[in-house]
Amino acid sequence: MKKYLKNIAISGLIALLSISMNAQKYITRNGFISFYSETPVETIKADNNQVAGALDTSTGEMVFEVLNRSFHFERALMERDFNENYIESEKYPKSIFKGKIVNLSEVDFTKNGIYKVNVKGELTIHGKTKEIDEPGTVEVANGNIEADSKFHLVPEDYDIKIPGVVRNKINQSMQVTVSMKYTPLSK
Repeated sequence: MKKYLKNIAISGLIALLSISMNAQKYITRNGFISFYSETPVETIKADNNQVAGALDTSTGEMVFEVLNRSFHFERALMERDFNENYIESEKYPKSIFKGKIVNLSEVDFTKNGIYKVNVKGELTIHGKTKEIDEPGTVEVANGNIEADSKFHLVPEDYDIKIPGVVRNKINQSMQVTVSMKYTPLSK
């Protein structure tokens, strides 16, 4: 069932890009997203290696989708609280980013190298969509592409309520790490 849902997600992501027939399309089924929060009281870290994503190198459009239940924590109680009390995975099963590389002319997808990029788009978490504009890198290596970014987000900006009783355990701003290793889409 999970594999079936992943295939549907990839197909949907590619359709979302709505790109021309000659465009270069790249996908990933196992991108990586993590978030991290550290306070003197507690460190919270969650990883997700089941992120589906697509990139169109001709337009710079990119999209990725993550199943919220696929985040894994060091402690089961944190994972349960995340899914039930904070992100509410039953009600909001996915988080989605749709955007594009705004300085696309500075990236040569035909030449190996690491390129600094700026990505702008809409990030939807917990049913709330916000515009983001973040720096990152794109590495081109032998026909494959890796896109990476680190940025901060505030859970309350996405209507994620942190109860006062645990507020001192969670940093107000979470560091988010995104790493997408794309391969060419077979024609």
